[in-house]
Amino acid sequence: MAILNSIRKRGIFLILIIALALFAFILSDILTKGSTGPKGGDNIATVNGTDISRQSFMENVEMAQQQMGPNSNSTQAMNMVWERELRRVIMEEQIEKAGITVEKAQIDNALKTSLANNPTFLNDAGEVDDAKVQEYIASIKNSNKQAYDQWLAYEENTAKSILQNTYMNMVKGGMRATVAEGEEDYRFQNDNVSFEYVYIPYSKIPDAEITVSDDEIKKYISEHPKEYQVDPQADIQYVFFSEEPSQADIADAETATAAMLNNKVEFNSGTKMNDTIAGFRNAKNYEEYVNANSDVPYYDRWMFKKDLPASVADTLINLNQGNVYGPYRVDNTYNLSKVLETKQMPDSTTSKHILIRYVGTMRAPETITRTKEEAKTLADSLLTVVKKDKTKFAELATQFSDDTSKSNGGDLGPAAPGMMVPAFNDFIFGNAPGSIGLVETDFGYHVVEVTKQTEPKKAVKLATVVKNIEASEKTNNDVFTNASKFEVAVQKGDFAEVAKTQNKEVKPVNKIGFMDANIPGIGNNRSIVTWAFNEETEVGDTKRFSTPEGYVIAQLTRRNEKGLMSVSEASATVTPILRNKKKAEKIRESIKGNTLEEIAKEQQVAVQNASAVSMSSPLVPGAGNEPKVVGAAFGKKAGETTSLIDGKTGVFKLKVTAINAAPKLQSYSNYANQLTAKSAPAANSGVYNALKKNADIEDNRASFY
Repeated sequence: MAILNSIRKRGIFLILIIALALFAFILSDILTKGSTGPKGGDNIATVNGTDISRQSFMENVEMAQQQMGPNSNSTQAMNMVWERELRRVIMEEQIEKAGITVEKAQIDNALKTSLANNPTFLNDAGEVDDAKVQEYIASIKNSNKQAYDQWLAYEENTAKSILQNTYMNMVKGGMRATVAEGEEDYRFQNDNVSFEYVYIPYSKIPDAEITVSDDEIKKYISEHPKEYQVDPQADIQYVFFSEEPSQADIADAETATAAMLNNKVEFNSGTKMNDTIAGFRNAKNYEEYVNANSDVPYYDRWMFKKDLPASVADTLINLNQGNVYGPYRVDNTYNLSKVLETKQMPDSTTSKHILIRYVGTMRAPETITRTKEEAKTLADSLLTVVKKDKTKFAELATQFSDDTSKSNGGDLGPAAPGMMVPAFNDFIFGNAPGSIGLVETDFGYHVVEVTKQTEPKKAVKLATVVKNIEASEKTNNDVFTNASKFEVAVQKGDFAEVAKTQNKEVKPVNKIGFMDANIPGIGNNRSIVTWAFNEETEVGDTKRFSTPEGYVIAQLTRRNEKGLMSVSEASATVTPILRNKKKAEKIRESIKGNTLEEIAKEQQVAVQNASAVSMSSPLVPGAGNEPKVVGAAFGKKAGETTSLIDGKTGVFKLKVTAINAAPKLQSYSNYANQLTAKSAPAANSGVYNALKKNADIEDNRASFY
């Protein structure tokens, strides 16, 4: 009681202390988030000052991945949404600057064009009906929020598309070639020059005699920055510890699979008695047994030799009904197979059909209004006609079939057993070529003709138990232990040397982009890429990563921020340029003569001739494409000689023998129009890429993905 009275007396002080503690906690959290939170705060990017919010971006990525289907991954969806959002922001900025707007009438006309093939919005004349469009919008506005939101998004995207097309058309309108440009193009193609020349190739001087230093490469890069810009990149090296089954695991898997062949006795806690459980050899219902005991479900189909695993195909195809084979190994599995049936049958059948759908059949479009009885009557009448005259099959299929094969006269092409729905499959494989009949499936009634079959061969129907060979807990523990020991060892020693002592292969991966996801040899693993670009990760650091197949111990070996290429990266491109420049200087220094003949004699080369060379095709015989050399020739008059020219492949000197100007035309409009037509197809992508290249883009995706 005394304690409670004491607390009451000092209550105001306790409240102040608690308040200060909470304030300190909140302040600490703010400071922590401010220093270690994701770059860009809550924005995935900032483009020319416009923020792209993380939440909306991630929602769009999730929606895109759903639309792309089960085989897509988040990285593909993210990249697609990224490009779409960049384009949206960049183009909206340009459209706003240009003052371009879109009218409702433009949107309505565009919607009519895009809805022209949708029967929901068409009237009896086959035209988009405004009343039907409004009726549809009204029907979903209050009853289906998701559909209504999708419609609003559809209208918005249509408006954006109109704005972008208007902008691009305005740009293309200003890109028309002038008559003067048309004349220039005409001259480039038709004027030509002939000349004599001497050519001293750079290859005359061995590469080994020319030294190009790192400082020279670095200077060249700095003088040509636009050509040697690179995005952030990182290099890693790694070793992989695979959780693959050991030899003991493989032997145990074989033993366990073999044990499934025979009956086993199990104690039944309910009856307090032992029960005999039938093994694979004595099972009564093989579909049920396989589905209960196999890692791969029962597969009910006829199989030919070509369908069986190559290593056991000869054995399995030659078994008789009732024979059991196994355990046998295929890849990373052990298998047991029993032959349920055998027969001779074709492995491919070609057929054609006329499909008559009715209301309620699978995938039937809204345009199908006939009843089942009406469909049966029509199918029977068509069957009667084609049985009397097979030549009418294609014509009737084109006229009456409700399948896309109608455009091919009903021809479905070849099919293997099991490809078609059961009833259809049974008919085309159970009847001889030339047979015609009526088959009912979930799609409707099919008037079917078997047109061709391959020669019958043996087929088997198998019940196969497939058991995956998996690493045991002991094996996985050993792999984890070895990976951990390696991780500790490389903290103190050389990565390559430690790998060598443990017989592990070091795999280098170079030039990883900061938004890459797939790593050669590892697969999709953003965590490794994120670590490599983390500001706290330093070159030489190592880290262990888990993968579905085991563990990766990775080391960061190089990282560069966005900027100019390093000397080592640019060396392969820059070194030949600088080497040829130095060779040109040496060749120039070695030339003492003035005339072509004097230079040819002292350099031990021949004076050569080039005839009718144009600017549009600046090919010099024996040297290849040399635009600078040909351009110099066009700059001289007949009889004049050029100075020494450093070409792409060597040093040249030439004497112009003739300038052949093409005759003047009354009009160069055709050439101007051709230039305009050439530039138009690439205008859209070219304009956008130029805007994107010059945009100020702060990309924060790596902080969230």
